[in-house]
Amino acid sequence: MALASMTGFARSHGLAGTYAWSWELKSVNAKGLDLRLRLPAGWDAVEVPVRASAAKALARGTVYGTLSVSREGVAPVVRINEQVLAAVLDTMKTLTGQVDAAAPRLDGILALKGVMEVIEDDESEEARRAAEADVIAGFDRTLAELSAMRRREGDALAQILTQRVREIAALAARADAVPARKPEAIKARIAEQVATLLEASNRFDPDRLHQEAILIVTKTDIREELDRLASHVAQVERLIADGGAIGRRLDFLAQEFNREVNTICSKSNDVELTNIGLELKSVVEQFREQVQNLE
Repeated sequence: MALASMTGFARSHGLAGTYAWSWELKSVNAKGLDLRLRLPAGWDAVEVPVRASAAKALARGTVYGTLSVSREGVAPVVRINEQVLAAVLDTMKTLTGQVDAAAPRLDGILALKGVMEVIEDDESEEARRAAEADVIAGFDRTLAELSAMRRREGDALAQILTQRVREIAALAARADAVPARKPEAIKARIAEQVATLLEASNRFDPDRLHQEAILIVTKTDIREELDRLASHVAQVERLIADGGAIGRRLDFLAQEFNREVNTICSKSNDVELTNIGLELKSVVEQFREQVQNLE
């Protein structure tokens, strides 16, 4: 299964009888799946089925869905509200002679709120249900386009993440091969330091110094961290190969990468190893940033 990004965009439109509709979908990063719909008044019937479709197609991301609907080719109908008009005329008769004002004009009376209404021709129930079905089908097509774009972005992310994890593996191998980590180098360095201390004072206990030297070597050994890095690299490569919604698991591994690299830097007592550790931190951060975009 291919990887998918959480970012994407899709738009579609169509006609259903006298209705013209358009869907616009935009998705961004999120911890879970959150579909935020903007529907025209009176179109709430499409919400449940489109939410079900989104839940089947997507695993993560905030998706903004906007539906626009208009009726085309429908002649407007002018309707006079007889009851409101009668009430207005009765009120005018009552006020005649009480208020010093010009006689009301027809255009002024019709402009009063509620006297005249301009409405669309009545629609049939069958036409409305057919339009709703077409809008739902249109959402599914738009969702498919959004998913396709997210998969294309996911393919690009897979290549970037693979490159980053290979860089991590290469830097870990360099850290393992640092000359200062060789037993002979460690032994020579400690022997030199111990000899310097013994020359400075004869009050040092050689056996105690030997024990302290072993403790220092143990504290600065990064073998365990390098082994865990290699294990994490193998897990990342396996997850990318398997595909699917692996963003959360990769995010966890990115945290583990960061933990091991920080420990390597804190244990380092060699300039070359420290520099490699800093390079590792930079690559791990780049890996983590890209993982944030993955479903």
